[in-house]
Amino acid sequence: MKSLTLATAILALSTGMALAENPMVGGAPMYEDKNIVENAVNSKDHTTLVAAVQAAGLVETLSGPGPFTVFAPTNEAFAKLPAGTVETLLKPENKDQLTKILTCHVVAANAMSDAIMKMVDDDKGAHPVKTVGGCEFTAMYKDGVVMIKDGQGNVANVTIADVKQSNGVIHVIDTVLLPAM
Repeated sequence: MKSLTLATAILALSTGMALAENPMVGGAPMYEDKNIVENAVNSKDHTTLVAAVQAAGLVETLSGPGPFTVFAPTNEAFAKLPAGTVETLLKPENKDQLTKILTCHVVAANAMSDAIMKMVDDDKGAHPVKTVGGCEFTAMYKDGVVMIKDGQGNVANVTIADVKQSNGVIHVIDTVLLPAM
């Protein structure tokens, strides 16, 4: 009986540790066996991003095998854009522009934060990042926080790193990345 109790305690502890590996995002657990879209739809902090992905017709792509690294702006990040920007981008006639912006948040790789920081170190403090949308941004880090500088000079901080997905990884960011003008 003592062995059963010990085995149960170890199983409970290891299950808790396995669940603790992936952070909660927007009040929802993120599961490594679900894809980027399946997890993102459950985050209350990413409703704007999910609506934009749907409007751009990228649900099927981001549900695909990947691997993808997605820098996922929060609702607050979208709210920092000039008034009316999100509403304008979500209109069907602006689908191409919306798609460009969203795909500039996606890298065709599975890049965890430690790998990004190593690339930054290897490149002496700044590493070029080529996105699926054709943007080239700059990865940096300070005090263990990965930052991405976009084409307009804005810097997004990764607020939650290394959210593992079945088809890649999500890094939650506090600023929408924009292509160069």
